[in-house]
Amino acid sequence: MLQLPPLSLYIHIPWCVQKCPYCDFNSHGQHGELPQQAYVDALLADLAIDLPYVQGRKLHSIFIGGGTPSLFDAAQIKRLLNGVQNAIAFKDGIEITMEANPGTLEHDALHAYREAGINRLSIGVQSFASDKLNLLGRIHDKNEAQAAAKEAQKAGFNSFNLDLMHGLPNQSFDQAMADIEQAAKLQPPHLSWYQLTIEPNTLFHSKPPTLPDDEALWHIYEQGQKKLAQLGYQQYEISAYAKPGFQCQHNINYWQFGDYIGIGCGAHGKITDIGHQQIFRTVKIKHPKGYLSGKDYLFDKNTIEPDERALEYLMNRFRLMAAIPKDEFEQRTGLPASTIETQMQHAATKGLVEISPNHWQLTAKGSMFVNELLSLFCD
Repeated sequence: MLQLPPLSLYIHIPWCVQKCPYCDFNSHGQHGELPQQAYVDALLADLAIDLPYVQGRKLHSIFIGGGTPSLFDAAQIKRLLNGVQNAIAFKDGIEITMEANPGTLEHDALHAYREAGINRLSIGVQSFASDKLNLLGRIHDKNEAQAAAKEAQKAGFNSFNLDLMHGLPNQSFDQAMADIEQAAKLQPPHLSWYQLTIEPNTLFHSKPPTLPDDEALWHIYEQGQKKLAQLGYQQYEISAYAKPGFQCQHNINYWQFGDYIGIGCGAHGKITDIGHQQIFRTVKIKHPKGYLSGKDYLFDKNTIEPDERALEYLMNRFRLMAAIPKDEFEQRTGLPASTIETQMQHAATKGLVEISPNHWQLTAKGSMFVNELLSLFCD
């Protein structure tokens, strides 16, 4: 039987200064003054419609993503968070993250965001090499990236993340390692380190840059993982590394197949309806103009059927390095663990997982061949 998992809230602010050539997120370049007040009003109205999804829970975490949420001033962010808290109770010690672009951050603004209720920043650095930042279409330079991390600490953000990418156009092994080293010098408690991929409907897809070959990419990944471990960062998710106690609780809830309400342009949500023993996903209206003019913000809603739940759960859960409790599988999917025992035994014979009476554990080999592993559960 399904049980209610923790509940998070994702808030999407779609505007950015300019669209990056690799970005396939629902983001829109800023043209003129942003409708900050109207958009916050719409977000809170959107949330009000989704309040039945709460089902008596307190909010586990909030993540404000984009786009570039730091284009909104701290007063509007405070109004937004106050409105959320008036609608849904916060659990003690709630994690509230906001994405920020180093090119849009100022010292005074960081203090104001902290006072508004943000207690964790995710700063989109991507690289410390000027030529790579130019190729990626980033509006900041190396100095602004370094300054953003230092100012975040001064403003009282004990928890913050730096985003780094590897496998960049014409990136050498030494350049990739230098990015890790420079990031570590800034002492972020959390690092996201992920490979650039070319996605459809991006400028890079229509005009592909020259990327390192597969052998070079593997060497960067293998040695980068070793370097991050030596620097004290524990890998807890495919592309996330943290000092002890600083894992991103919001993302962990995603990967553990927890629930999240999604509000804002194109925001996705995933909800367990305990009364009807159903799981469904939601998508909100994608374009700002349509979203701001709408009274019903829902674009799409799809039920995850019982025969789809095991694969949906594992597609998320295999991103985490931690062992999978069998009772977690049962609570989050409403299915008995025996549903996937045959496939897990097959995966174990391939060396992709290890099985104990109460857990399934992804092996080092399994973490490198997740797609092959998931294929065992597709029939």
